Amino acid sequence: MKRCFDLLVSSVGLLFLSPLLLVLALLVTTTSPGGPFFSQTRIGRDRRPFKILKFRSMTIKAGSELGGFDAGDSARITSLGRFLRRTKLDELPQLWNVLVGDMSLVGPRPEVPEWTLVHPERWERILVVRPGLTDPGSILFRDEERLLAESEDPERTYREEILPRKLELAEEYVAHRTFSGDLAILVLTARKILKPGTGTNRWDARESDR
Repeated sequence: MKRCFDLLVSSVGLLFLSPLLLVLALLVTTTSPGGPFFSQTRIGRDRRPFKILKFRSMTIKAGSELGGFDAGDSARITSLGRFLRRTKLDELPQLWNVLVGDMSLVGPRPEVPEWTLVHPERWERILVVRPGLTDPGSILFRDEERLLAESEDPERTYREEILPRKLELAEEYVAHRTFSGDLAILVLTARKILKPGTGTNRWDARESDR
C-alpha cells in the first residue's frame, strides 16, 4: 500500500506541478550561474547510494555532488535559494526520486555517506526502509539551518546534538511505522510549511522536556 501510494502521489504530483517546476527551473538558471538542479550522493535503503535531486539553492562548489556536507554553511545560498529552502520548494524534484523508488514520501531523511558512518549500528536499523521526503526529524528540526548557523562549531552541534536526536526519531519511526502514521506525518509537514507558527507536536514536546 505504501509503495502504491508513493507511485500515485509522485506521478500525479509531477504531472500537475510540471508548470511550477518549469518556472522554478527557469528562475534558478537565470538568477545565478549553473543549471537548475543539484544532485548529491545520499545513502538509501540497504545502504545503496543514490543521487538525490533538488533545485539548486547555492552557488556551485566543486565536489559537493560527491556528498560533502558543510554544516552551517549558508554563505553560498542565493537570494532565490533562501526562498526555496524556507518554503521547501527546493525539495520538489525529489518526487522523481520517489517515483523511481529511491525514496518514499515518508521515511528517515537520507544522509550523505560520511554521516552514516557515525553511529553505524543505529543506521543499520534505520536503513531497512526507503528514505523519505519528510519524517519526524525533519519536522522537529525545521530550523536546522538557523541552529547550525548560530553555533560556534556547527559540525560538532550536528554530530553531538542534532544527529543523535534525528537517529532516535528515525529508529522510533522504523519500529512503529504505519500507513496511517505516514499520512499524519504528511499532514503535519504541510501544516508546518504553510503555518510555521503551528503549535507543538509530540516530537516538539518531547524535545522541550530534554
